[in-house]
Amino acid sequence: MGTDKRARQKEGRQARIAAAEAAQRKAATRQKIISVGGIILLVVLVVAAISYFGKDGKKTDVASTNTTVAGLTDPSALGSTTTVAALESAAGKPCVALADPLPAGAPNVPVVVGPPPTTLVKDDLVVGTGAEVAAGDTVTVNYIGVACSTGKIFDSSYKTGQPVTFGLDQVIQGWTDGIPGMKVGGQRLLGIPSDQAYKSAGAAQGGIAPDEALWFVVEVTKTVPTATSTTLATP
Repeated sequence: MGTDKRARQKEGRQARIAAAEAAQRKAATRQKIISVGGIILLVVLVVAAISYFGKDGKKTDVASTNTTVAGLTDPSALGSTTTVAALESAAGKPCVALADPLPAGAPNVPVVVGPPPTTLVKDDLVVGTGAEVAAGDTVTVNYIGVACSTGKIFDSSYKTGQPVTFGLDQVIQGWTDGIPGMKVGGQRLLGIPSDQAYKSAGAAQGGIAPDEALWFVVEVTKTVPTATSTTLATP
């Protein structure tokens, strides 16, 4: 009987030791899981903070306005997604003369000073000698754009030295209606009422206020008829 009792006591001690060791292993496993989870959470928070505030510590966000440049309806044309303050409406404000220096190689923009245009202005500054642009064509152009109420240049292909290519069905109404009839090599002044440009929304990232009339000088360097047009080059 004494031997059996000692054997049972020994088995009990071994069982208790095994249980304690198993509990320790479980506790260690839980601690590792908690540690790894904490590291993952920290990484997620850091990535989220960088995405929210940007590298310079300032909050960035995708602009809520479908902003565009040079009449193109591509919302990424400005190359920036930084939220900007809304601009005051230009409704009722007169057009003023060009107030910025011209980029190298850019033509003068003879803004008509006074009341903003209420109908599309088309004035050929240079008549081209090449192929004539038809409605719906794909064209390659150089351009410079000026805001009516400020006289400021809001965009220009002359800054990069690269013309842009687009279909005439991909642009603001003032370009869709204002460029056909031009010939390659020609330059045309366009005075575009706000309702044929960016209307009451404006394009704050491009410096275009709501209800802003726009002035452009556009030079056509190439035109491709719709029936034979190919994939557009990225502006």
